[in-house]
Amino acid sequence: MDGNIASALANWIPYKLFFEEGRPNCEWLYTGNEDFIEPFFDQTITKCWQLNNYGRKSISSIDILPQWANDIESVPPSAFIFHVSRCGSTLASQLLSLDRTNIVLSEVPFFDALLRSGKDIPTQLLQAAISFYAPVKDYRKHLFIKTDSWHIFFYKQLRELYPQTPFILLYRRPDEVMRSQQKQKGLHAVPGLIEPALFGFDENEVLHMHPNEYIGKVLEKYFQAFLRILQEDALAVPINYSEGPVAMVEKIARVCGVSIANADMEKIKDRALYHAKRPHQVFAEEAIRDPVPAWCQAAYEKYEALESSKNS
Repeated sequence: MDGNIASALANWIPYKLFFEEGRPNCEWLYTGNEDFIEPFFDQTITKCWQLNNYGRKSISSIDILPQWANDIESVPPSAFIFHVSRCGSTLASQLLSLDRTNIVLSEVPFFDALLRSGKDIPTQLLQAAISFYAPVKDYRKHLFIKTDSWHIFFYKQLRELYPQTPFILLYRRPDEVMRSQQKQKGLHAVPGLIEPALFGFDENEVLHMHPNEYIGKVLEKYFQAFLRILQEDALAVPINYSEGPVAMVEKIARVCGVSIANADMEKIKDRALYHAKRPHQVFAEEAIRDPVPAWCQAAYEKYEALESSKNS
């Protein structure tokens, strides 16, 4: 890539995967000087659309990404943050982003599209795509990538791409996760919205599941995957929601060798008092005192096994 092309790509990201006559292409989005600090990347995209006057588009073949990425000096990932959903991952991402030396990418739709696109698109394209989201700037030193919860099932592919990168595994009591999902369901908590095969389910099996039973089985699959990974991966680090958001961020930073300045730590402590998705609302939640429901029992047993393995 010559200098003119490199300059032309500054502040552009590949953000949408689409197929035309069976061939994969990507649509690019101009981001200007926006930092990725929203709770979810969809919100960042909405903000960037305003910079594009809601209609300015640039399209290329996806095959060109590795070639162009070779000439981009980018910040390597400091950690991937996996999670079982509703376990503090969104707040942890926001707390990390308070330090402007950190780039925090939270559930980027383009990354999800690449991973779930099937065998027609090699996983290496994800590595190229990440480069466009994390170009080196004077103040940028660290990159944290928060995955979608179901990306734990792409663990092997991601570990092959990043063999030396810490993988953070955030988790929480499954009955507490379920309570949150029952109030407002995520994609993975609605049967069929995420392809059942990804969770190891048969499509017909999912169609006849009660919603609570489905969430319970999904959480069981998540904890099962966490347990398996911790048995074989020395760079996988489990962190329980119960440790608290500040301790969570401190542990992530310590694992990644990242220093948190005193001024940033004060901002982190202040922000940690508020709701992750409603930052002006003080966070408060009652502890669950009811017995673990039957549809959550198998997931809870995996959770306890995870706690035991961590403390052994």
